[in-house]
Amino acid sequence: MPRYELALILKAMQRPETKAVLRRTVETLLERGAVVRELQSLGERTLPYKISKHNMRHTRGGYFLVDFHAAPSEIPSLLDHLERDVDVVRPTVVRKDEQRNVEPCAGLETGLGESRPLHKR
Repeated sequence: MPRYELALILKAMQRPETKAVLRRTVETLLERGAVVRELQSLGERTLPYKISKHNMRHTRGGYFLVDFHAAPSEIPSLLDHLERDVDVVRPTVVRKDEQRNVEPCAGLETGLGESRPLHKR
């Protein structure tokens, strides 16, 4: 299963209500066979612009990241479910690439004062 990151903006609520929404969201992921790795709160802040959702205008929101593994076929139904949740202002799912070893580009400094050749001889 590929790794994904769910970025959530929740409407501004008290802590118990926010906790209930996050619990609902994680339970929805688990019901769809996902494996949740991490839930991270980025805090509540003013939105960069007003967002109208579910007949309400939002100016503040709670930002959260959920790191999870899931089958690609489950992502559209997850987003559909989250779009209908009245407490979710903006759900976004992005696929996370696994760590890759990136070599410095040819001709750039390696940090030791030497350049790497373009081709090995």
